[in-house]
Amino acid sequence: MDMRELTIKKRDGVGKGPARRLRRGGQVPAVLYGGPSPVNVAVTPKDILRLIHGHEGSTQLFRVTLEGTKEAKMAIIRDMQFDPVSEDLIHVDLQEVAMDRAIQVTVAVHHVGDSVGVRDTQGILEMVLREVRVSCLPGNIPELLEADVTNLAIHDVLTVKDLKAPEGVRILNDPNQAVVTVAPPAAEEVAAVAAPTAEAAPAEPEVLTERKPKEEAAAEADKGGAEKKK
Repeated sequence: MDMRELTIKKRDGVGKGPARRLRRGGQVPAVLYGGPSPVNVAVTPKDILRLIHGHEGSTQLFRVTLEGTKEAKMAIIRDMQFDPVSEDLIHVDLQEVAMDRAIQVTVAVHHVGDSVGVRDTQGILEMVLREVRVSCLPGNIPELLEADVTNLAIHDVLTVKDLKAPEGVRILNDPNQAVVTVAPPAAEEVAAVAAPTAEAAPAEPEVLTERKPKEEAAAEADKGGAEKKK
């Protein structure tokens, strides 16, 4: 696979004013960590989005070059900030990495296979965990990890320990954490909730105008007493 490239350039000003001017010029502020000290740089948003396109959820390794120099370094994107309204990229954190030193990164999880619970009993496949944390050398970062759901029936759960990581890659998540499960068909769930039970059947309401036996006896006694007075 070809190594991806990113060109960055140094920036002098810091703060809101210089950052706004930088964005108006078609670039965004960024910081390159990992060296002797952090370096304030500028990047082009479309170059950053090109790096991650099609690889959402996974950390990408790329070669970064400072504009005007031939010195290249290996780096990853540590963080990106987006405007909550426009959703435009507004800031990027880059980290220089050493190829002989393990790092912790995020890797996407994709399901593969045709679940027996979905195919045969119309269950619903639910991805509970879409990415995991791993530790590995930068050159060993996987594009993704596959979750084989072929044998999952309804109510079955595939956990982190069922994922197969490449050699040299260690998954850091709790081994018992759920990754994929198969839920019952939606129609069955609705029917189970709607079906009344004998124990739950409500009692018939008392008719308030109907006289009880004791009340009827008292009424007859009152009526008899009234007739004797006549």
